[in-house]
Amino acid sequence: MPVNSFDNYPMSWKPDKKALKRPFYYSIASLLEQDIIEGFLAPGTKLPPQRELADFLDLNFTTITRAYKLCEFKGLIYAVTGRGTFVAPNAARSITISTDKSTNNIDLGFVASFEQTNNIVAENIKTVSDKSYLDQLLNYNDPTGIPHQKKAGLNWMESFGINADTEHVAIVSGAQNALAITLTALFKPGNRIAIDLHTYSNFIELAKLLHIQLVPIPGDQFGMLPDELAKQCSQTKIHGIFLMPSCSNPTTVMISDFRKHELAAIIRKYRLILIEDDIHAFLTAGIISDYHQPMFNLLPDQTVYICGTSKCICSGLRVAFMVYGDAFRESILQAIFKINVKTSSLDAEIITELILSGKAHEIVSQKKQLAQAANDIYSEYFPIGNPMGHPFSFYRWLSIQEHIDPLQLETDLRKKGIRIFHSDRFLSGPTIPNKYLRVSLSSTNSLDELKIGLETLKNYLDSL
Repeated sequence: MPVNSFDNYPMSWKPDKKALKRPFYYSIASLLEQDIIEGFLAPGTKLPPQRELADFLDLNFTTITRAYKLCEFKGLIYAVTGRGTFVAPNAARSITISTDKSTNNIDLGFVASFEQTNNIVAENIKTVSDKSYLDQLLNYNDPTGIPHQKKAGLNWMESFGINADTEHVAIVSGAQNALAITLTALFKPGNRIAIDLHTYSNFIELAKLLHIQLVPIPGDQFGMLPDELAKQCSQTKIHGIFLMPSCSNPTTVMISDFRKHELAAIIRKYRLILIEDDIHAFLTAGIISDYHQPMFNLLPDQTVYICGTSKCICSGLRVAFMVYGDAFRESILQAIFKINVKTSSLDAEIITELILSGKAHEIVSQKKQLAQAANDIYSEYFPIGNPMGHPFSFYRWLSIQEHIDPLQLETDLRKKGIRIFHSDRFLSGPTIPNKYLRVSLSSTNSLDELKIGLETLKNYLDSL
């Protein structure tokens, strides 16, 4: 096609041909990245088909393919088979969520863990400091945890349905650290991982950092849709899958037992590596009747099971347990040594003491009561419909009007003294019409403060 035939031809992106330098694929990728970061290409924008862009630039089709692949590798764009290539929803900004105590805002954004129970942990630290072997907790030994600490972890996870031995469990520095170790150990740059359409924002950022491509899969009230996962696996090479079965962050969806079996069949068929982040199992196992077992039990040779203690026991100690099979053991151990050198034996000992003394169960009991009270307050301001997701979740997924601008909403509420996050921060794939807020219930200093925050939020939304 002659180049000048594009003079009046509508295209969503027309890079400046005069700015191209060799190698052309790299130059095109750089121009595309620059236009995305500077806001000239909005999230969700459909990019020109590769052949069309090749004709416009009078370049080889494979040159455009390489440019698009490079931007996809960086997490800037994504492709949907049969539909085209789009600008990623969070390509131009960081969506990492962390605590923020620099202002006096009521925090409905960051999901803490009802820190009111930390006084029990503080008392326990004194017990650990008096142990005769305290000095042994302060050296480089036992980089993945002391054997009795691992046994305590296995004891803790037994009620969730996990049965393993100390050779197949490691103690690491929190669930986020476990995710980084798993991705580093078992995946390579360019590998693809299937995830929920709305998923844990820090996992999105971690994958972006490690140049791992995320493949969004739609779901319903029971979890990820098996047919959609199978469809994607049949169309492209997918290497792994990330799930939070007990309470998905941010949607609060619990994967039902029948859906676990359906997904397990597909994971087994396509030999995917399952990353099972079960940080909310303590709110689900033995409480929700549909919880029968972790997916690890269905796929022990293909799963890395992660059990963090930040939500159930203490966020500040940063301790998590990883359980895995023989196939992953060496790779995970090597990654732990490279990333951590070792996990803090002192922190792990505090968690161990809490578990063995029964204090951890006391903490969990208090957190459940606080979560119940917080959810009751939430339902007074925002009646929970059916299906509601996890009934004791530390956060809720609030549907809002589609026309609301997410950045403007977050800005307006900050001015009103509320910190909260829009669903676009958790979006791993194409922009969808349905919009939500993730409302944290576990970070305020008191339930009275939570009431003030929720009332302010409701009044603001009612005024729109």
